[in-house]
Amino acid sequence: MNRILLVMDFINDLVHPDGKIARSSAYVKEYKVIEKANSLIAWARRENIPIGFVTVGFSLGYPECPLESPVFGKAPEYRALQLGEWGTAFVDTLDVQPSDVVITKHRVSAFYGTKLSPFLHAQKAKHLILCGCSTDMVVQSTARDAHDRDFQVTIAADACGAIDALTHQKALDLCTRIAMISDMKTIIEY
Repeated sequence: MNRILLVMDFINDLVHPDGKIARSSAYVKEYKVIEKANSLIAWARRENIPIGFVTVGFSLGYPECPLESPVFGKAPEYRALQLGEWGTAFVDTLDVQPSDVVITKHRVSAFYGTKLSPFLHAQKAKHLILCGCSTDMVVQSTARDAHDRDFQVTIAADACGAIDALTHQKALDLCTRIAMISDMKTIIEY
């Protein structure tokens, strides 16, 4: 089965303590989410499983930003999620290599308006393994889109983060009908 690992939105503005909208940084640190994502990345590299790193952001002047969005509408005010700036760079501790595929998105789902579908098609992907921040946004949204595009989906629950444990668990519970919920160790040992 052709698997792909998607590592989503582990960017400074969202998960670094100094990020402009880093409401999940405490959870990510407490539960060692980046370390677990890095274990998945190392496993995928060993197994020759393609990896896609997903970032979210907007060009200078925010032309792609939906200003009416309750999720993104305040980004210009906070000068957050500006592509090419520190805030949209992956956190330093994430194992991203210069040769890795990076997918930039302007909405919640990694599929919407991105090059993800051509990447998955070129890799003949059938099964997506998802991790990222936040569980209730990019992970859940991408899992739903992947399901509706006929991919098998596994969510690495302990390599995902959210603003708190309750939000994280609720999002995972909502995904149980469309994805297998697992942990990093089980995925690696499978």
